[in-house]
Amino acid sequence: MSARHLRRALGALACLAALPALAGPMGFKESWMAMGDFGPNWREAFINYAPTARDAVGVSSVYMRSDDKSRSRLLNEATYTRLLKRWNAPHSQANLWFIGGLGSVSGNDYAGARTMATPGLQVDYETTRVYVSATARLYRAEGLKHDYASARAGFSFYEVDYDQIQPWFILEARRMKGLSEETEITPMLRLIHKRYFVELGVNTMSQARANFMYIF
Repeated sequence: MSARHLRRALGALACLAALPALAGPMGFKESWMAMGDFGPNWREAFINYAPTARDAVGVSSVYMRSDDKSRSRLLNEATYTRLLKRWNAPHSQANLWFIGGLGSVSGNDYAGARTMATPGLQVDYETTRVYVSATARLYRAEGLKHDYASARAGFSFYEVDYDQIQPWFILEARRMKGLSEETEITPMLRLIHKRYFVELGVNTMSQARANFMYIF
């Protein structure tokens, strides 16, 4: 193997080592992760800290609105994330995550606040060129059932070295029971660089989406 090919191989391995933190819901041990997902009907921001390589605790705020704009929810919660299982292969990785929270939810169609629990699972598979994931999460409170499901698939346009920006195409489908009667589909451009990514897209309802993640 030439020195040039060896450098490319080492760079690919370095990217793979970083990608789980970029694609998953927590960073590496003793890191902080901030993440946001912003659109007209769904706005979420959270920050968590990983005291171990498999656990993270944090806080989250989620605003949810129905498609017809008549009902809205605001959820503030404490969160816990756990890496349940990781499968490593020479050129790929798969992960199974638990994601959960407990907090207070208010709405414009009822008085006061209610306690909401939000347990869920995420599974993902990734290489330096391909990414797929699926997430299912329950949003349950007294009289409220806003269960959430999403699926993502994407590919990178070309290989890069570890310290370069890599562009990806991501297609996401998601739905929330009780607030939306449609499956929202959004094609997005993702730019990844070491400890962060940004995503921009427009969904099938002609609504702009902007997401970001940063590990520090």
